[in-house]
Amino acid sequence: MALRVLVGVKRVIDYAVKIRVRPDNLGVVTEGVKHSMNPFDEIAIEEAMRLKEKKIAKEIIAVSCGPKQSQETIRTALAMGADRGIHVEIAQKDYENLAPLHVAKIFAKLAKDEDINLILLGKQAIDGDNNQTGQMTAALLDWAQGTFASEVTIEGDSMKVLREIDGGLETVHIKLPAVVTADLRLNEPRYATLPSIMKAKKKKIDKKTPADLGIDVTPTIEIVRVEDPPVREAGQKVETVDDMVNKLKEAGVV
Repeated sequence: MALRVLVGVKRVIDYAVKIRVRPDNLGVVTEGVKHSMNPFDEIAIEEAMRLKEKKIAKEIIAVSCGPKQSQETIRTALAMGADRGIHVEIAQKDYENLAPLHVAKIFAKLAKDEDINLILLGKQAIDGDNNQTGQMTAALLDWAQGTFASEVTIEGDSMKVLREIDGGLETVHIKLPAVVTADLRLNEPRYATLPSIMKAKKKKIDKKTPADLGIDVTPTIEIVRVEDPPVREAGQKVETVDDMVNKLKEAGVV
């Protein structure tokens, strides 16, 4: 069974950047800040590429929702090996309040339009940390889902997914079509080579809007205030175990 794979790729503030709250306390500073592909989405793209190298996948479509700059993220996915991209352009003011359900509806519609039978997503984005889009997409499509995947094996028209859970590892067998979300240990993403980057510039990126797909992205939440986390108080050093116990008693812990 040759798979048509859709991979979601999100543009986020780079993981190495120190986040700063905006002066109006309604978000974080994004202008002039380095952005990159969400790390878990890089893992999803890499897994799609490995399926293609095994002749299991025949086409990989990278999809990103967001402002014009999201095309940079799609180009990165194309340089990693994706065949083509779809940019669902959303104005910055609407993007700031874009909810996982909005994105899930977009992915579900594109999956139907593009005759997709496997959706690969990162388990979560490092900006919102919602961990909701994959599950919602599976629910909207009524597809099987394998979340927090650390190993994926295709077995005919089904898939074996090794999942990372609180108690250790869980193995699930699911039927295709399916939605799979990538965990950290699924693979090690490749670096894009210079020839691949040059080829990516010639690959096609289709442009759509939520309206083209019949999706309403009217905000369903309101950001009231964004604040930096409280500064941790300095710890105290103690010389003996008895001193530690006394300090804990003073703090009311024991």
